[in-house]
Amino acid sequence: MYKLTSFLILFITISLSVKAQKSLTVANYVLTNDSIKLYTKKAGNGPIAIFIHGGPGAWSKSFEDLGGSNLESRLTMIYYDQRGCGRSEGSKNDDYSLEKMLEDIEMIRQRYNANKVYLIAHSFGGILAVNYAQKYPDHIKGLIFVNSTLNLFYSIQHQINYMNSLLKTDYKAVDTSQIIPTFKNVQSKFVEEGFIYKLLSDNKNNADLLNKIDSENPSEFAFAQKALYIADYQKDYTKITHQIKVPVLVISGTKDHAIGEDHFKSFNFPNQTIKEINGGHLLYYEKNKKFINTVFEFVRK
Repeated sequence: MYKLTSFLILFITISLSVKAQKSLTVANYVLTNDSIKLYTKKAGNGPIAIFIHGGPGAWSKSFEDLGGSNLESRLTMIYYDQRGCGRSEGSKNDDYSLEKMLEDIEMIRQRYNANKVYLIAHSFGGILAVNYAQKYPDHIKGLIFVNSTLNLFYSIQHQINYMNSLLKTDYKAVDTSQIIPTFKNVQSKFVEEGFIYKLLSDNKNNADLLNKIDSENPSEFAFAQKALYIADYQKDYTKITHQIKVPVLVISGTKDHAIGEDHFKSFNFPNQTIKEINGGHLLYYEKNKKFINTVFEFVRK
């Protein structure tokens, strides 16, 4: 059984052989302004890039261990687990608001003395990244969206449609208030039929590898349990993309059934580069070399 921590299935990547310079690797905790300890880790060489994991409710270890570390040859990576996720503490007053999540990212930027940073966002992390860029544009060097959603309910509805197509069922949400209950119903059937890995990859072994790593996650999944019921995470943030002026790289999988293969077509960043990669939600793993090269080319320019 897969350890599903949220409605949006997560990513995995795989390490490739990379000849990188030796770099200082430091694991540390950043104390937020409401006294929450956020797990962070710094490693690599070059401009600072903060990785924003997905879920909602995942952690950064999967990315770091299975491919994210390949970016360290040209980027100084800051891996962090969001509050209520992974190795970070949960909010003492259950504050998992979008505003508080953005403040956490800003605290991390300040902690590592970076004037401007790249944000590398995966899956649900796209919602945090686009809102941070709108609030703190002067501190963004570039945004990198990888299999990212900017409209959570759109992506959940896409998953419902995909699962219906494989199950030959017709689960429907009559309005947005029914999307989450409908998703739970169809997902339960999808798990029962042994299809759940298909939201991640056509290759079950790839999904099993992710599950093995995520089985080590020590979190109580406080954020995952609350995120989908918080109004700010239910909004369509594709509508603000035209306001974001910084350079943007959008990497999308042609078979990404978790986010929606065509979701990126609703993005309207003025300075965006679109890169479609033949793969699903696990293109980090299945197309890791192409992914790494795409990011490096964006950074180089």
